[in-house]
Amino acid sequence: MGLILLAVILLLLPVVVHSPYYIHLLIMVGINAVLAMTFILLFRTGLITIAVAAFWGIGAYASALLTVRLGLSFWLALPASMIITGITAFFFGYFLVRKSGIGFVIQTMVVAFIIPLVFGTFELFGGYVGIYDIPRPKPIVLPFLAAIKFTSKIPYYYLMLFLVLIVILGFSAFYAAWTGRAWRAIGLGPRLAASLGVNIFRYRLIAFVISSAAAGLMGSFYAHYYGSIVPSTFGPFKTIYVHVYAILGGIGFAISGPLIGSLILVIVPEMLRITKEVEPIFTGLLLILLAMFLPDGLFGLLTWHFPRLGENTARVLRWIKGSSQPSIEINEKRK
Repeated sequence: MGLILLAVILLLLPVVVHSPYYIHLLIMVGINAVLAMTFILLFRTGLITIAVAAFWGIGAYASALLTVRLGLSFWLALPASMIITGITAFFFGYFLVRKSGIGFVIQTMVVAFIIPLVFGTFELFGGYVGIYDIPRPKPIVLPFLAAIKFTSKIPYYYLMLFLVLIVILGFSAFYAAWTGRAWRAIGLGPRLAASLGVNIFRYRLIAFVISSAAAGLMGSFYAHYYGSIVPSTFGPFKTIYVHVYAILGGIGFAISGPLIGSLILVIVPEMLRITKEVEPIFTGLLLILLAMFLPDGLFGLLTWHFPRLGENTARVLRWIKGSSQPSIEINEKRK
């Protein structure tokens, strides 16, 4: 019921929130939440990546080139950019995931610096000026209804909700399947998992490709939402912000943690009117405080204070059910 209530609130939110500015903030919350989910997916296999924003950029540039240079529709470029990002991640990951620990961090940091440099160097990608005039998605024609045109932020908001839902369902399916159990085993102990027959390299490569493809999907949406992209947007410092989104919500909560973390770190700085010059200082101080006082995130704080909340609720429900049982038996005897 909580999920249904949340879905209803999100669907009806544009009816209450009329400001395009706040709708834009909610769209950015969705994009950043998915990026944080990709980080947690890879983190659960024991890998810390600095290249989340780089693969986000690959998806954005792939979609922009497919639509601007080749003239494809956005609805074809969206899945194609995700596939292109996944294939690129496979070739990078085939060499990267063989390392773990600080070695993997350094290698992904190199990738995070090289990919924006490639975007800015070659004229094919528009150089450091970037790519402009990226076309909007074509209208969605529904039978017996008016066409949905992407001329305002509200259609982009609902498209963002749809994409976030697709990513959540996909990630949840992987977590519930044998891949999720293998990732959990690797995260708990790679050597122990290997001794039980888990192929560490293969499952880490699967996680790397899936997380990068999801980032590429949101990159395609970002490119057509903004209408222009520049290489500096996809640098390694964006990935640091993604780490903070995940840590603030709670790394142990793969879906809800990024949603809460991105919501707070997108909305709060805007409400406080923090400038772009002060925002890195604010984020750095927040990261230090989280590491010192709140390592499990906000959801970890709730479980720390209320570790038996679910158990006690179940006890109360069983007690209510048990207390009503005698009256039911008496009524049956009377009949």
